[in-house]
Amino acid sequence: MKKYEKLKPSASTDFPLPSERSEEAFIISGGGTGGHIFPAIAIANALKKRLPNVEILFIGAEGRMEMEKVPAAGYNIVGLPIRGLDRKKIWRNFKTLCLLAKSMRRAKKVIRTFAPNAVIGVGGYASAPTLRTAAKLNIPILVQEQNSYAGVTNKWLAHKAACFCVAYEGMERFFPKEKIVLTGNPIRELKIDNKEVETAYHYFNFSPQKKTILVMGGSLGARTLNQSVAAYLKELMNTDVQIVWQTGKYYFEEMKQKASAYSNNRLIITDFIACMDYAYAVADLVISRAGAGSISELCLLGKASILVPSPNVAEDHQTHNAMALVNKDAAIMIRDAEAVEKLIPQALELINNEPRLHTLSANSAGMGLKNSAEHIVDEILKIAKA
Repeated sequence: MKKYEKLKPSASTDFPLPSERSEEAFIISGGGTGGHIFPAIAIANALKKRLPNVEILFIGAEGRMEMEKVPAAGYNIVGLPIRGLDRKKIWRNFKTLCLLAKSMRRAKKVIRTFAPNAVIGVGGYASAPTLRTAAKLNIPILVQEQNSYAGVTNKWLAHKAACFCVAYEGMERFFPKEKIVLTGNPIRELKIDNKEVETAYHYFNFSPQKKTILVMGGSLGARTLNQSVAAYLKELMNTDVQIVWQTGKYYFEEMKQKASAYSNNRLIITDFIACMDYAYAVADLVISRAGAGSISELCLLGKASILVPSPNVAEDHQTHNAMALVNKDAAIMIRDAEAVEKLIPQALELINNEPRLHTLSANSAGMGLKNSAEHIVDEILKIAKA
């Protein structure tokens, strides 16, 4: 058995040189957004907990979030020079195809050298060349599909992957029914108990007697959500509602300037929320995009929410995600084009409707699937031993 050298976690276009490793080795591929990266790291952590001597290598896309977040979590990652197709400027896709070919070659080299027992795909640019290469090399593949509408790469793998771990019912319209396992989406570790709730109110200097709205647009922020809040700041500040407003780093200075006229201890504006446990703990209502990771957290924590699906995602999958909750009366959806006009008025109406908040919260909690990462590891080990 080849052995691999133990290296410090790093992000590179290379990979660990052969020296020392255990017989238990896995590659996890994907990223691009927190919605892909957090589940990937959660799966890796669960694998490591189950198999203390496991070797895990990530494959991501150069220049994307995973090249920073994965090493910070303690894992090595290899970068591929992959990028998405440009649907507006078609002529730019010639270079994209060249990068895809280069990524396929690099993925093949990494996979052959690392010799994993299985490859896990979590979505994102890098997962396409990695999983396609693994399929050609007859290495078992597990796909973790986070959304209620499968992406192009994952649909292509329908008859090549050994298992599809999904978060929504009805996914047999994309994948063979016998390969589907309903596991839910792994999420970052969040702890909310009575003691944490009390601490959270102190952290934000908020009152437990007042209602709180949490606004979050994902890891990079969302322009529409920010514009929607900014348009109704006066109305919000004329109520007793407390607000935690996460703008994202790209919009922080602009939104901070707009909010400067409303200096108020009921408004917290920040580019990034470091303590998401605390933010969720104080939130009576969450306004959010409809990314798979965010929805999974909302359901596991039983939070009432208004979802504004991003229109800038492949195959409009966020609308499909949101509708999965709306159809079970577990959330309210407002379309992006209508958000600036309707979002905050709807939120102010809802935050004062205690029975409606309770119904959304209870139905949301009913859709939460616990211990997702552990269940996914069960399936990974099954296909690795098959």
